Amino acid sequence: MTSRHDAIPAALPAAGGLRRRGEWRNVVLLFPYLWEFKGRVALALAFLVTAKLANVGVPLLLKEIVDGLDATQAVLVLPFALLVAYGLLRLSATLFAELRDLVFVRVTQRAIRRVALTVFRHLHCLSLRFHLERQTGGMSRDIERGTRGISTVLSYMLFSIIPVILEFSLVAFILLSRFDWRFAAVTFLAVAVYLVFTFSVTEWRMEIRRRANDLDSKANTRAIDSLLNYETVKYFNNEEYEARRYDENLRHYEAAAVKNEASLGILNIGQSFIIAAAVTVLMILAAQGVVGRSLTLGDLVLVNGLLIQLYIPLNFLGMVYREIKQSLADMDRMFRLLAEHREIQDRPDAVELPSGPATVRFDHVSFSYEPKRQILFDVSFEIPAGAKVAVVGASGSGKSTLARLLYRFYDVSGGGIQVNGVDIRNARQTGLRGAIGIVPQDTVLFNDTIYYNIQYGRPEATREEVIEAAKAAHIHDFIESVPDKYETRVGERGLKLSGGEKQRVAIARAILKNPRILIFDEATSALDSATEQAIQDELTRIAQGHTTLVIAHRLSTVMDADRILVLDGGRIIERGTHRGLLEAGGAYAEMWALQQQEEAERRREEGAKRAAAIA
Repeated sequence: MTSRHDAIPAALPAAGGLRRRGEWRNVVLLFPYLWEFKGRVALALAFLVTAKLANVGVPLLLKEIVDGLDATQAVLVLPFALLVAYGLLRLSATLFAELRDLVFVRVTQRAIRRVALTVFRHLHCLSLRFHLERQTGGMSRDIERGTRGISTVLSYMLFSIIPVILEFSLVAFILLSRFDWRFAAVTFLAVAVYLVFTFSVTEWRMEIRRRANDLDSKANTRAIDSLLNYETVKYFNNEEYEARRYDENLRHYEAAAVKNEASLGILNIGQSFIIAAAVTVLMILAAQGVVGRSLTLGDLVLVNGLLIQLYIPLNFLGMVYREIKQSLADMDRMFRLLAEHREIQDRPDAVELPSGPATVRFDHVSFSYEPKRQILFDVSFEIPAGAKVAVVGASGSGKSTLARLLYRFYDVSGGGIQVNGVDIRNARQTGLRGAIGIVPQDTVLFNDTIYYNIQYGRPEATREEVIEAAKAAHIHDFIESVPDKYETRVGERGLKLSGGEKQRVAIARAILKNPRILIFDEATSALDSATEQAIQDELTRIAQGHTTLVIAHRLSTVMDADRILVLDGGRIIERGTHRGLLEAGGAYAEMWALQQQEEAERRREEGAKRAAAIA
């Protein structure tokens, strides 16, 4: 009977026969891993055959022992040698099965490791668009279950399907050679009915499981998304709302799981009925033979032992078949991640960026994330080597998109971007991104130490270099003030640090990288005025000799830029120096006046608060 430990892994939604045939084709992808360890596979199969021969030999030897002790057949003499051999066979069946698993485990684990690493690398090669649209919880489940499915497929197909076929063949041979045709006929008929029933019911159960598995993935995705947005949940006092949404998913999953368990009961009862009926018929035939003296008492024991040997693996066949099918579905879902189109990839003739100071040129660039929503319209500007160009504008004007395009997270829809005269679509991505350092607007840190997050800018950097970068970013004193210093863990997404502290870690990381091109995307947006001025002075210093693109909302941070571009609705509407743009009296001058007014009001409010505190 199928195991009650019927865990429900995530699987594909119900699909047509074409997809299921495709699932079986995934088995071919595992052959290279088997071939790599062909010696181990052959040895494991040899152990398997030895274990099965020992297994089938047990009832044969037991027959001889029973007949040797039967007073009607021979003088009662203790068959000591046969009893010792019986014990050795029992031990051999277990011993060689364990040796088989021990030899094969490296094959399974190496396959899991290789495939998981391949998927991990591929996910990092996919475009930003894919990762913005992904559901992290569901995808992590797909990878986890897909790799686990590899172990299931390799183990069950080699060590469950093959042994059942081998054992059935051996039992059939013994029945045909030692007994009359009725024994073999009943056994063959019972096995045929058992297989048809098991496979039919299992296919029906697979549809139930696919539904349950889809609901399981949805519940998991809901939970992870809620926990990742813990602060937002707290801000709006929505703990119970999130719990209700999660419970709704769990309720649907519960109903599907109950239905799945009920179907398992039907499968188990049907399998037991078929086996019980066949065993009863065969035992009646054997008992008649003993009464008619055409068979011995040992033959009765032999028939019973052979049927037990045969039906024990058959009991698990439904579970094995279902798990193989399920694992193939899980593997297919994981392998479909490998089939995801790499929107951005190197061309076969991609080149390295020319060395030396970098000149960046946006040449009539147009871009849209979606066909119906264009972000940039015919944007052209140049950042000479070592110069600083700032881009300002309202939120949603397309400023940060410029940085994403320069990093080649997306390809432009029209026009082109060149670095030192090379279109970045013709350059190697590793070389391009290695030449750029960025301090993003929304700094997300790894759930590790401050030291790790700074060193991430250049993993081979020494501790002294990491500390120098932290000093340059004005975060060293803060780090030294906390108990664990540089070994302080920053928490999930860096949530244990304030916005300003995270920003300074990001600045230190960019300083450590020491790239040719620097991008500051609202780099001081999370800092107070005093810290902002200190950091701004440091950014000005480290930008010396670097080609720098500054994306800013606060105009006071870009006054020293060699050129300022005003972006509005995806178009450059003004360009010039700070003084020149103020004199022009256009959009930049209006933004400057508005921000100066807001700054004056903020200072008055702070002064009033200080006066009230003194009074």
